[in-house]
Amino acid sequence: MAADRAQADWLLQPVAQLKPLDNERAEQEISELATIADDEGFSRLAQLLRADSVARRFLLAAFDLSPFLRDLARRRPQMLDFLFDQSVEERLHTIAEEIAASWRAEGANEAGLMTGLRQLKTEAHFLIALADLSALVSTDVTVRRLSDLADSCTAAAVNFLLVDAHRQGKLELVDPANPSLKSGWILLGMGKLGAHELNFSSDIDLVVFFDPDAPAVIDPMEATDTFSRLTRRLVRILQDRTENGYVFRTDLRLRPDPGSTPLAIPVEAALNYYEARGQNWERAAMIKARPVAGDLEAGEALLKELQPYIWRKYMDYAAIADVHSIKRQIHAHKGHGEIAVKGHNVKLGRGGIREVEFFVQTQQLIAGGRFPELRGRETVPMLAKLADRNWITADARDALTQQYWFLRRVEHAIQMVADEQTHMLPEDDEGLERIAHMLGYADSDAFSTEFRASLQQVERHYAALFETAPELSAGIGNLVFTGDVDDPDTLQTLNHLGFQRPSDICRVIRAWHFGRYRVTRSAEARERLTELTPALLEAFGKTRRADEALMRFDEFLAGLPAGIQLFSLLQSNPALLKLLATIMGAAPRLAAVITRRPHVFDGLLDPALLSELPDRKYLAARLAAFIDGDRPYEDVLDRLRIFASEQKFLIGVRLLARSIDARRAGRAFSDLADLTIGAALDAVAAEFAARHGRVAGAKVALLGMGKLGSQELTAGSDVDLILLYDHEVDADESDGDKPLAPAHYYSRMTQRLIAAVSAPTAEGVLYELDLRLRPSGNKGPVATHIESFRKYQRQDAWTWEQMALSRARPIAGDPGLCDELRAEVAAILALPRDTAKVRREAFDMRKLIEEEKPPRDLWDIKLIPGGLIDLEFIAQVAVITGQFDGSPGTTGTADVLAHLSSGYADGQMRQELGDAYAFYLAVTQMTRLCLTGAFDRNDVPPGLSDLLLAATDLPDFSVLEAHLKDVSTGVRKSFDQLFRTKRK
Repeated sequence: MAADRAQADWLLQPVAQLKPLDNERAEQEISELATIADDEGFSRLAQLLRADSVARRFLLAAFDLSPFLRDLARRRPQMLDFLFDQSVEERLHTIAEEIAASWRAEGANEAGLMTGLRQLKTEAHFLIALADLSALVSTDVTVRRLSDLADSCTAAAVNFLLVDAHRQGKLELVDPANPSLKSGWILLGMGKLGAHELNFSSDIDLVVFFDPDAPAVIDPMEATDTFSRLTRRLVRILQDRTENGYVFRTDLRLRPDPGSTPLAIPVEAALNYYEARGQNWERAAMIKARPVAGDLEAGEALLKELQPYIWRKYMDYAAIADVHSIKRQIHAHKGHGEIAVKGHNVKLGRGGIREVEFFVQTQQLIAGGRFPELRGRETVPMLAKLADRNWITADARDALTQQYWFLRRVEHAIQMVADEQTHMLPEDDEGLERIAHMLGYADSDAFSTEFRASLQQVERHYAALFETAPELSAGIGNLVFTGDVDDPDTLQTLNHLGFQRPSDICRVIRAWHFGRYRVTRSAEARERLTELTPALLEAFGKTRRADEALMRFDEFLAGLPAGIQLFSLLQSNPALLKLLATIMGAAPRLAAVITRRPHVFDGLLDPALLSELPDRKYLAARLAAFIDGDRPYEDVLDRLRIFASEQKFLIGVRLLARSIDARRAGRAFSDLADLTIGAALDAVAAEFAARHGRVAGAKVALLGMGKLGSQELTAGSDVDLILLYDHEVDADESDGDKPLAPAHYYSRMTQRLIAAVSAPTAEGVLYELDLRLRPSGNKGPVATHIESFRKYQRQDAWTWEQMALSRARPIAGDPGLCDELRAEVAAILALPRDTAKVRREAFDMRKLIEEEKPPRDLWDIKLIPGGLIDLEFIAQVAVITGQFDGSPGTTGTADVLAHLSSGYADGQMRQELGDAYAFYLAVTQMTRLCLTGAFDRNDVPPGLSDLLLAATDLPDFSVLEAHLKDVSTGVRKSFDQLFRTKRK
């Protein structure tokens, strides 16, 4: 009877009848689980898993779709067995009671608490996921359960730490049985935790304060140190990975000025900060702040003190626009192209969860000062309240409520697959099909259709949000550009819009209207441009480098042959205008491309631009069409330059518009290099053979090294290559009119290839080539015979050369030789090595680089201690010493770091290194895309600052800089742990 009740509770729901991806595999997995249940004495569960029933069919599908849940069930089948005696709700209540009591256990210590919390959290997580998948509960219940779980775990750890501090004489608690009472330790949950809206694999955002005058505080002068130490221990208890996993990853970066403040901040200092220096984004963040642990009464008092700061009676729209931009919603994207479902970021992408949240928060900031009922933390209830007050329409309320919960379900499904803190839909067909099945769809097509419709609906309401704001609907002031004398009111308007040199701007715009460029010679073009000018000036003004942006746009106009179509398009498509303004204001590299080659702008007019992924197949098809036909050699090389320049630009635009992420951009830039350099090799080989003939049995291949080999190129990367060749053993010379010996033949051909790729022509340079990674470097021949390569790598190569080889990848040339090369590289990497010696030499090499090429500053991400070089060394050493568990032939640093063997790096280190690399990649791709020179911390275009915040999902530049320091410190710690202590 109990079993029937449990099944009815959590399994017999019509929506819950999921389909596995692979029936045969699913049957095998469920049979294995039944055997494990039998072996561990859970006969009821084993019987359920073997007899056909609704429950079995659900579990069969759920465990096939979620390897994470399947593995948990195998490790702890008792978590399922409990449900024969308790409902999910009852079991979760029992777990909550056990968590609440965990700090009180007899002889409780930190290690025991960490173990207990991890085991209880894992079971709760497992049950919450199953209940969600089975549709027993709605998504709002799921997020509340996850948030309550985080609250209870945090509170238990806090209580333990307070009692421990009391025991050590650091605090004097009012009531050790109720440690938090009047302790003065305030922990505010922010973001989704504060709003009771946690996602399945969410971090928890905490801001920690303390009251030095609280009764528990013994010495107010020591309080900062005491509570900061407690906070540091709290983070360790919650997030350190052990054999039992982790409780919650914890983020403290939303505290005031995180780069220079302690982990716990005195209340008075916090109030002074918010009053004098608080940013608008911090006000928006405080909407969701909620005391979650520690001294709850003091937390509520602090929030009450902050009310006037958060909620102002008179809120200007300029401040809302500031929140809007700082919060990384750089474009409203309205109507600009289809949305690619694969790889879409459900949280941050167009039409995503963040847009619903900001839709609500901005309205709250405007109206909450006058209407206290609009000050709630939770997104959906606030949609209802906003509609009740007529701040939004009933249609917006209903649509955004429905789509918010739909998108949260999608987000949970993504995270339930492997318990990863990701918001990206899979890029492969099977992965997308898996998500569709988890959500109850027949297939990925049905899911994709509904998903796109959802995003479009959110996007429509979000984009409309600012269209009716007063400063947009009202005139922006005088804009008179007739005559030769500047209009004083126009100068004032331009200054108000953000232009520093309004008189120069007037002169430029008068030149447009006087028809001095080809693009404005027709009366119709000038008329369209006149209508567009206010929107242009407003868009450029918002880049916060208004003068530079408009001057670059002027250069762009000067090179255009005609403008009617462009002006009409910009006028009817605000998203495209904002994108153009972003390029002109924040991305000098892209602006230089568009100014030098105005025709690349045509690519932006393609409605499929943001929905078609720039993968190898896509680029290959377009390249083939672009160089199709029998063309002269020089024409082919020019067309390759034109094609590469345009496609780099369009890949960059996709990255700016967030239709692709940094990693996919790196792959796209690398695919583009493979294809265009491969085409250049074909052209050079054919041209060379026309004069010198061919060598008998000759084959040639290009081995990509460095970032090309690892498919991590940026918009400004040089290309590292090795050219390898083979031929018949007895071939003495080529068979042309001017025969050459094989070594001479390939040396000359390689020099020709270098010129074909790197020599500047009227169309610029294709790529700067670097061949110094070939055997013997600059001293060796520029082309290498495959046997010489094999012999050198096996007998003479230095450790650093074999580390470099871990990123090697054949990119073009004879398919047979490429296969041979791929196998040879794999064999060389698999050779046995003295691991201690490799680690020692890698450590010494890194030290030498640090001495000879010290970083310019913190933002020299490649060279800083704990920067990209450290991560690359960690990955490369793992590959050549056999401490990598991924697929053979993996060259990408991110992929290697994700699959480091457990003996080399534990789960927590793998996660931290992978997160660090993703962060560095996001920053590097964006800065290389936008800038032609080095990143200057003191001269960052504000538009680029916004783009970096968008790419890293951080709220403020000071937070970004603090995070960079934290990340580099963590990576260097791991580097030293791996190499300094293990190198002997």
